[in-house]
Amino acid sequence: MSVLSAIRISHAPVAAFAAVGLCWGAFAALAPQLKTQLGADDATFGLLLLGTSIGLMTTMFFAPWLDRRLGQWAMPVGAVLLATAFLFPGLIASPWLFFCAMAFAGMASGMLDVIMNARVSELETVHGRPLMNANHGMFSVAYAIGAFGTGLGREAQLPPVAIFAITAAILLLLTTRMRMQVAAPEDTEETPARFPYAIVLICGAVVMIAFMAEAAVEAWSALHVERTLGGRAAEGALGPTMLGLTMAVGRLSGQAVSEKFSDLTVIFWAACLAATGAVVVATAPTPLVAYIGFGTIGLGVSVIGPLGLALVGRLVPARVRTTAISRAAVIGFVGFFVAPAVMGLISQGFGLRVAFGCVALLVGVLFPLLLVLRRRGA
Repeated sequence: MSVLSAIRISHAPVAAFAAVGLCWGAFAALAPQLKTQLGADDATFGLLLLGTSIGLMTTMFFAPWLDRRLGQWAMPVGAVLLATAFLFPGLIASPWLFFCAMAFAGMASGMLDVIMNARVSELETVHGRPLMNANHGMFSVAYAIGAFGTGLGREAQLPPVAIFAITAAILLLLTTRMRMQVAAPEDTEETPARFPYAIVLICGAVVMIAFMAEAAVEAWSALHVERTLGGRAAEGALGPTMLGLTMAVGRLSGQAVSEKFSDLTVIFWAACLAATGAVVVATAPTPLVAYIGFGTIGLGVSVIGPLGLALVGRLVPARVRTTAISRAAVIGFVGFFVAPAVMGLISQGFGLRVAFGCVALLVGVLFPLLLVLRRRGA
């Protein structure tokens, strides 16, 4: 019941999380077809996806400002921009134009991400309970739905632009549920001498690693199943679908777990799961074994990102909470969009098995970061 209660309390940002999940789920399942449409090899396709990072970096500067100006309309406007942005990748066959389209998509997605995470943090303060995992869980549910529906669309020979258009129409319906204005509580603490950059950077790094592992599976799982393991289009789409489903399970159950155990304890065991899953994917002999690995990664990384953002909200003064969360979120989202490019470069040189092995090593970096957070009293 705690999950349903959390969703009810934060129903407006839940709709925004679902919108972002639908878009990226569709994109992940369409990655093999978009790559073929562009005529790009692994390294080139990965580099083209860096356009999302460039668009995202602009979010750091204008998303908090836009949030203050638009107020209750900030999330609906962000969702409309996101729906528009994802129409272009399905129309484009030029690598350069595709790069620009992904920059626009990254800008729109990053803006909505920052605003909706800030809204959830404000609601956590108002209601005095954790809400991040429930909201991120709805992202994962929507992501799985988007990926699975796209797989069916590919089997039915629908072109990418038609699938993105259907997704955009659903987003426009979701915008009717996104209007929300929450006044952050007044900060009674003394004004800090300086902005808490250290906490933002450390927690941002935790979020970035989680998002990098997630993005690596989202962007390359379908290709790994179809090319490395010889699966069909629908079987390839099951890769990101499995990730989305298990991340939804992990985040929704993590909503209850986070109310009973410390954040650092949950992140530690989640990191162990994610690293194990990446090793399974790297060594999988069949698509079925790879699905088990994708699912294990999903269960692991599902709670790490939300808890990293929640830690920021709890460890910084309320006066700078929204700005601090936006900075940590952008650090994380940069990793989300850099990871596919890095995976492409590694895959081009050594293959996707080695690339997924590197994901396990990446997750291992979380352990020293957790020690630093423990020393800082997290």
